[in-house]
This record gives sequence, C-alpha cells and structure tokens, in this order.
Amino acid sequence: MDLLVIGDANPDVVIGPVDQPILFGQRERLVPAGSLVLGGSASIMACGAARLGLSVAFAGRVGDDPAGDFVRTSLADRGVNVDALVVDSSLPTPLTTILTSGDDRAILTSPGCLPSITADDVPLDLVRSVRHVHAASFYLLPELAAGLAGIFKEAKAAKATTSLDPNDDPAGRWDRSILDPILRVTDYFLPNAAEALALTGHHQVEDAAGILARRGPLVVVKNGVDGAIAHNGSKVVTAPALKVDTIDAIGAGDSFDAGWVAAVLNGSRPDRALAIAAACGSLSTRAAGGTAAQANWNEAVESMTT
Repeated sequence: MDLLVIGDANPDVVIGPVDQPILFGQRERLVPAGSLVLGGSASIMACGAARLGLSVAFAGRVGDDPAGDFVRTSLADRGVNVDALVVDSSLPTPLTTILTSGDDRAILTSPGCLPSITADDVPLDLVRSVRHVHAASFYLLPELAAGLAGIFKEAKAAKATTSLDPNDDPAGRWDRSILDPILRVTDYFLPNAAEALALTGHHQVEDAAGILARRGPLVVVKNGVDGAIAHNGSKVVTAPALKVDTIDAIGAGDSFDAGWVAAVLNGSRPDRALAIAAACGSLSTRAAGGTAAQANWNEAVESMTT
C-alpha cells in the first residue's frame, strides 16, 4: 500500500442551505437540499487519495449497525481497503449532521465509537508496510491520540513519512502538551488557518505556521479562498485557490490533504505539491458532500494550467 489513513469515518447528513437562526419549538422548515454522504475527515481524505491513484488502506472503527455498513461499503466502493476497519459490537457508528448556510456550516456529531478507537486498532504490520501514514481528527480521538506518537515512530522506523490533520477541538482547549510529542515525529502538519491560529494564539497565519514548524514538521496551512502556505521554519511558499462554482466546502481540507500526500509521494517539490493540494481542495467543492467531486490526478494537474 502507498498510504495508511487512521481516524474517523461516519455518515454525514448534509442539510441546507439553512436560513439563520435555527428555530426550536417544534417548528418545521423546508430547505432546498439534503443528502446522505460519507463523512469523517480521515475517510474523506482516504477516498481523495484513492481517487488520485494511490493504493490506500483505512484503520479505524465503526459500529455493528447500518451506519457502519454504509461507511464500509462507501470506502470500499471508492477503492479503499477496509480490512483494518474494526467493527465495534458495543458502541454505535458516529453520526454527523451538517447544516449549511452560504460558505459556513454548523456541525453536530454524535461520537459513538470514536472515543474508543485506540492505537491497538492499527495493525503494526500494516504501518510498517506503507509509504506514508496519515492521521486525522486528533482532538476527536483522545485514546488514539495518546498512542499516535508510537504509531508514527513505527512508520518512520520503516522509512515511511507521516502527516497529521488536527481538525477542530470541540472542547476548545487546543492542548499542545499532547500534540507536541506527535509533531516531533510528524513530517507534514496540515491544519487550516483557524486551527493554526488557535494552536498558537497568534493572529497572523504565517506567524502561526512558523511557530508550529519550529516544533519539527513542515507546516502546510489551508486558508480557504486565500489558498495555502507551507512553512518549514524559515522559508514560506504559497499557492492560490482555484476559482470554481462552489456548492459546498465540506471535506475540502481533507481533499487538500489527499492532494498534498499524493503529490509528495509522486516526487513533487513543496511548491508544486502545495499547488496540487490547493487545486484538489478547490475542485472538491463543486458538489455536495466531501467525496462526490474529488479530482483525479490528471484533472488536478490540468486545472493548474487553465
């Protein structure tokens, strides 16, 4: 396998656009669209990487329920190996409802079996056999986070590279004491701009990226319509976002991650990898949900020249 992705996988129910504010009191309102799609940062990234031509395996956990069956089938149908996707017989599959409003969204998640995912769910022989290991949703998976440094050390000992997308911290604590040990064994740290600012307390994206880069990894920050930057602690490269007709931005950052990893594994320099990643993130917004409009390799590369 080229890539092992570790983390969250769940169905997303995407509803919207919703006029704000949300009304309670048993009021029913109609919205233009709704869809049931594959969600979870890690699973969207895995599908994006497979779409870009990588051979991908997924490690995580779902419940023994119809939602878990949906996740497993959705991943497998997109070419992702799910042999290491554990079925939890005691806890349900996570479920997420996403309410869209313009370019913003509210996310409600029932975590189900997410907190029970541990490093023991990740087969070490698989870790040692791939070219790259990516983990996502760090703050949603506290038990896995506690063992993630050990997984990354195993990967690096086997000459693989590593990447981490922290995603949001629902508790709002952004505890760096548990993150810093993982950053020391992470090759590519992939936050978005809001996450980078929250993790550092700074108000400028480039400054925040530089602070995080001094903890060890190359820091690649996704910054929406402003594109992306990569910071190695001393040098910064940038890439623009593509102009596309956006339907919604769900999973755009995860598709960006897939583009970055695919480009790096294909031998691209950081500046070109960043441009390919930005293209993948932009193109993924052309349809509802995180996976419906993910680009293949040729489409991503060709979009950079049009």
